[in-house]
Amino acid sequence: MITTDLTPGSPCWLDLGAPDVRATAAFYDSVLGWEYEPMGEGEDVEGGMFKKDGKTVAGLGKLTEEGARPAWMIYYSVADTDATTQAVERAGGTVRVPSRDLGDWGRMAQYSDPLGGQFAVWQPGKDTGFELVEEPGSLSWTELYTSDAAASQEFYGEVLGWQFSDMPLPGGGGTYTLITPAGQPEERMQGGLMEVAKENLALAGGRPYWHPVFAVADCDTAVADVTGNGGSVQMGPDDAEGVGRLAVCLDPSNADFVVLAPDRN
Repeated sequence: MITTDLTPGSPCWLDLGAPDVRATAAFYDSVLGWEYEPMGEGEDVEGGMFKKDGKTVAGLGKLTEEGARPAWMIYYSVADTDATTQAVERAGGTVRVPSRDLGDWGRMAQYSDPLGGQFAVWQPGKDTGFELVEEPGSLSWTELYTSDAAASQEFYGEVLGWQFSDMPLPGGGGTYTLITPAGQPEERMQGGLMEVAKENLALAGGRPYWHPVFAVADCDTAVADVTGNGGSVQMGPDDAEGVGRLAVCLDPSNADFVVLAPDRN
């Protein structure tokens, strides 16, 4: 489970870079019931916050990086972004955005792992991150598709101290690796990683990529809202035993995410 505490290595924030901020905000309002609050006034504002039931769940901004695809960026809580940067470089990763202060809110940095998977970290100041998780319309899991599971475990284990445990996928579909923050019990599992063939990573040009899993009350309803508002479905809806009913989706700009109606039994 994901929580809103400050456990090092746990997800604490996510934001989306999109080519059309207003249209993207309208899409996620329709699918997840999010209210978009721009940071400023006027039609030219290019960023803001998503809220659900008055609580902040994510950020949205204008995609400005040349050649970048619209995608969700997941941030993990760390005690020191500078120390994390050094760990990333020692482990063979790349610094995309060097450590920098965002006023007294906190300190952030963005990286690529050695295979090209992008992620970010947040050193909390006044702002600790999102305010709602594990409820419909909020983050409930994080997931990495990678071409080399062993290499990914080695890198993230060294950089973020994650603990890993493997489980077989149904029908002989391979292995799924569960992720737990350092020193935490298994009930604090926050995500997973799965090895897939490079041709199945076409969305990111053959590189690994992270995506968020959002809890929903009804997966089929959420999928209908996705397709009815200009998005598409890559996989599902399918039932996963002991997990729930889920679908892998793309928003109208092809940013990927998963909707999951958890199995409450």
